[in-house]
Amino acid sequence: MAKNRNAKFFYGYIIVVATFFIMAAANGATYTFGVFFKPLLTEFGWSRATISGAPSLSMLVGGLLGIGVGRLTDRFGPRLLVVGGGFFLGLGYLLMSQTNAIWQLYLFYGVVRAIGMSGLWVPLVSTVARWFVKRRGLMSGIVFAGIGVGAMAMPPLADRLISTYGWRISYIIIGITVLVIIVLAGQFLRRDPSQMGQLSYDEDETKERNLNLQAEGFSLREAIHTRQLWILGGMFFCVTFIIMTITVHIIPHITDLGISTASATSILAIIGGVSIAGRIIIGSAADRIGSRLTIISVFVLLSASLFWLIVAKELWMFYLFAVIFGFTYIGVIVLQPLLVAELFGLRALGVIIAIVDLGSTTGAAIGPVLTGYIFDVADSYQLAFLICAGVSIIGLILSLLLRPIINKGGGNDPRRSI
Repeated sequence: MAKNRNAKFFYGYIIVVATFFIMAAANGATYTFGVFFKPLLTEFGWSRATISGAPSLSMLVGGLLGIGVGRLTDRFGPRLLVVGGGFFLGLGYLLMSQTNAIWQLYLFYGVVRAIGMSGLWVPLVSTVARWFVKRRGLMSGIVFAGIGVGAMAMPPLADRLISTYGWRISYIIIGITVLVIIVLAGQFLRRDPSQMGQLSYDEDETKERNLNLQAEGFSLREAIHTRQLWILGGMFFCVTFIIMTITVHIIPHITDLGISTASATSILAIIGGVSIAGRIIIGSAADRIGSRLTIISVFVLLSASLFWLIVAKELWMFYLFAVIFGFTYIGVIVLQPLLVAELFGLRALGVIIAIVDLGSTTGAAIGPVLTGYIFDVADSYQLAFLICAGVSIIGLILSLLLRPIINKGGGNDPRRSI
């Protein structure tokens, strides 16, 4: 099929809209775990570390499965994987309504849900990167803003559902909602512009051909032997360690201080709402000043918000934390596909993102359960939040060490400025 730059409508915008809704549904549901935390704690009497182990297991299983999903995405495209992911994700939440034992919590949330999430992240972020070149940062920011919309809408909705119907019926409603949105939106996904007879946004055919020759310089095996891949994995380990710790434990922490559940839930909503603007601004900044300088700035603000959380005791202090953290916390994740594409090109983009994302899921697996264990021992979250601040500083140091790849030891040089 001939590639048509003069098409009246660029299909990449449909990709962005569909991905936005999928991100909102899938990640919005993820943010509700903190709302369900105390109802589970009250009904079953499990320890906080035990309950926190379910999302930790989910992230670890999802990360391991993501490597295979990345290879399948590079070969077959995103649509079938995303639809299948939506089915298992919805099924996981539906099964959560039947939980009566700890092994069921770990199976339904830690495994079934993980299978669903593994079919979403890598296919979505790699597909957007393939459709957009010059405005990749902005479009990624818009897509990731879907996470903010979900985080703003779903936790308050879950809180209201639980207070009205109980946590079991609430899980059924969330499961059906997630399944329907993702399966429907997934029908509009296409692997790359060539499937629609188009070119990547803002690239003429000659420029795109030259860019692809550069981009195809790194296979997965070649990328693994670069220092940059491991730096990226470490950076994303740090940020997801923090994100999942806050997502799972911020509501229990705030309510432990005597603040109402509704007010505590509003903190997550503010984080999600502010992050919408943060994702778009950070994505645009990466297009203008480069991904490396942007990611350094994000880690500085993220660290400041976590040190503030350590001293926060009153509701207004948590509101201020929510604004700063919400603006920055997902900024590193927004930059993930940009950095991978800029450093390693598009040849094995899906599977390289999956390898980097394994660092993310490992951090996300360790953070919540470690924090739950610390609370069970110390009866306080202070040490856990101090560890989060320290982890953020490590992420900042790693971002300062990130440099463009000079060459790959022969062949075409795929380096891009970051």
